[in-house]
Amino acid sequence: MTIAEITEYVSTLGAVLTVTPEAGSEWPPISWGDTFFYYAPDGVVPKTQPFATITTKNYPGEPAAGLDRPGAFRVNIAAGKDAFATWAGRAPADDTLIAHPTYAAAHWLAVVNPGERTTGTVRELLRTAHDRARIRFDRRAHAE
Repeated sequence: MTIAEITEYVSTLGAVLTVTPEAGSEWPPISWGDTFFYYAPDGVVPKTQPFATITTKNYPGEPAAGLDRPGAFRVNIAAGKDAFATWAGRAPADDTLIAHPTYAAAHWLAVVNPGERTTGTVRELLRTAHDRARIRFDRRAHAE
């Protein structure tokens, strides 16, 4: 899967706001070039974490994921407790689901350079993360 294929797939899930900060934007420089997916039916960045991200570089404080290679990227998904329990504990390698190096405690999974082995699973997890974000959004909207 390419970044474009993932972005296109996520956009079909409905009410998704995709943010890819560019150099010089108001977003923190570390985020420039990465992509953030939010459930946002009103088109406004919510005050919550995204339900998935694509990172194109190693972040400070995280174990190196090999994202310094040309074309390498990592898909990060707020998978939820059940999916995390199913998939976590795998060794870090390309096209392999692993516990996110920083956000594992929040049940995030990650895949470096998703490929043939993980495409179906990544799509399923993205759809599930989107559904969970929609439910949280609706719950907050009805509580206000």
